[in-house]
Amino acid sequence: MCKVIDYTGNGAFFPCGASYPKPKNSFSSIEKNVDVYFPSRKRIRVTAPFVATCESFEQKKQPSIEVLPDECLFEVFRRLSSGQERSACACVSKRWLTLLSSIRRDETFASKPNVSSESNGVEGEAETQDIEGEGYLTRCLDGKKATDVRLAAIAIGTASHGGLGKLSIRGNNPCRGVTDAGLKAVARGSPSLRDLSLWNVSSLGDEGLSEIAHGCHLLEKLDLCQCPAITDKSLLDIAKNCPNLTSLTIDSCSNIGNESLLAVGQYCPNLKVIAVKNCPLIGDQGIAGLFSSAGHALTKVKLQALNISDVSLAVIGHYGIAMTDLALGGLQSVNERGFWVMGNGQGLQKLKSLTISACNGVSDLGLEALCKGCPNLKLFCLQKCAVLLDNGLVAFVKASVSLENLQLEECHRITQAGFFGILLNCGKKLKALSLVNCFGVKDYTYACPLVAPCNSLQSLAIRNCPGVGNATVAIVGKLCPKLTHLELSGLLGITDEGLFPLVQSCLASLVEVNLSGCVNVTDKSVSAIAELHGGTLESLITDGCRQVTDATLLEISKSCWLLDELDVSKCGITDSGIATLAGAVQLSLRVLSLSGCHLVSDKSLPFLHELGQNLQGLNIQHCHGMSSITVDVLVEQLWRCDILS
Repeated sequence: MCKVIDYTGNGAFFPCGASYPKPKNSFSSIEKNVDVYFPSRKRIRVTAPFVATCESFEQKKQPSIEVLPDECLFEVFRRLSSGQERSACACVSKRWLTLLSSIRRDETFASKPNVSSESNGVEGEAETQDIEGEGYLTRCLDGKKATDVRLAAIAIGTASHGGLGKLSIRGNNPCRGVTDAGLKAVARGSPSLRDLSLWNVSSLGDEGLSEIAHGCHLLEKLDLCQCPAITDKSLLDIAKNCPNLTSLTIDSCSNIGNESLLAVGQYCPNLKVIAVKNCPLIGDQGIAGLFSSAGHALTKVKLQALNISDVSLAVIGHYGIAMTDLALGGLQSVNERGFWVMGNGQGLQKLKSLTISACNGVSDLGLEALCKGCPNLKLFCLQKCAVLLDNGLVAFVKASVSLENLQLEECHRITQAGFFGILLNCGKKLKALSLVNCFGVKDYTYACPLVAPCNSLQSLAIRNCPGVGNATVAIVGKLCPKLTHLELSGLLGITDEGLFPLVQSCLASLVEVNLSGCVNVTDKSVSAIAELHGGTLESLITDGCRQVTDATLLEISKSCWLLDELDVSKCGITDSGIATLAGAVQLSLRVLSLSGCHLVSDKSLPFLHELGQNLQGLNIQHCHGMSSITVDVLVEQLWRCDILS
């Protein structure tokens, strides 16, 4: 009220300001119903005509920086000294953002050394060295987030922090996807970029990738997947301007051909990893040219779904002298002769891992040559090889002096005789063997010869082989007494009759057991696993074994001291079994899965709460006996545990 009373009208209500002194007795002029007091004024005498116009009431327009052309704004922006100032200016408008993103790092005023000053020249040199050591920030744009505006903002925002070191763009924004303009902004703002991945970006072409080549000379890894607009033109620029390139992936790029691989082999002496998949324009000329130029440095190679012939495999076998990992898949034009020549090329002496998938040329003769040409091979994976027979595979295993891991998937002509032949002839070196979807392995009566067992085999996995039954499993127990990792999943023919002898014959205690999908396995064999191997067992998975009940959990609570992961999904587990687990003092589970256990109800809440003190993961999906209220309580109480509900 005092402010109202003492108000003198300084320019707030009257344009002429306060011309008269404050009245002596202000309260004498205030009426009872008046809320605001205005002092009385004398009428101003007008001595000249006054004409009011619209212009007199309009505020005079201040000059704006927006009237400057782009060239002038460019000169202003390149003189901004800090990244904070550049980021603030980029937020003003899209025009300013575009202009700022068009400035290369070496075009900024601060980065240009003064040739007339020796000290400035030293500073400029120091800054150049510092730029080469930068580039540790990572950004990944997926789907709708991938736009030119976002890329420009990232380029400006990260420039003052060393720039981007790794950028991944996955997918297109359907309305305003990434174009060459966005990639240009990255090239100008992040000269220290070392890792670039472009996946399923159809709107990107040669112009943007060429800008990366000219602006990011430190690029080491390039991953192109489903980029139909990118051609040999931009990859030639990458090869000529990025000598540090060590890894190149080209996947489903329909316009990239042999010329790119020839240039990469010629201009990138540090190239070590290359993967080429489903590129119709790449053939023998590109692969042969690449290996003849860079084969001495390549260590990991993956060739899949390419129109290449035996010539390419011959060149690989001759020039791949540094190669340690080789994967060949879907090479329909490669015949038996190609694998034979590759093995006899004597250039794959350092090869340790070989994967061959869906290549009809793989035969007994080809495997024999590969065995001789790859003496240090430790991992051999065969997938979808329809021609390979038992004799060729057994001969390969027998002659391999270093083989430790053999994986067979969808090799349907391999039978039980071939499977046992591997176990009998692998000597003392094979440590892991897996059969996946091999329909030719069927249960026949097999007379196990009196030979030394395969004491080296520690891991055995048989998945989704419908012909494997109790007879096969029982013989495995005799041949492989030192198993520590056992996986028998999706085998409907396995019962306690075959599994129980296998469990008993494992002299070395089991560490991991996976019986998921073995619906005919009961408490008898699973409880035996807990009882006999409880001192070493760390993981037990019985997902889908409906005849596994609380009896198994009781044995686990008594015998298993080191059990870390337990999966009893879709088993006959009840609240009583959960209570038994919770009462086991020595048990300290980290992961527990009860998915699909319909007999587990709300009564298990206190027991799950007790178990949850050590749990990091709990799966209670499709437990229809548990109410949503109980689930919410568990989520609230076990806040340190990841709960799937």
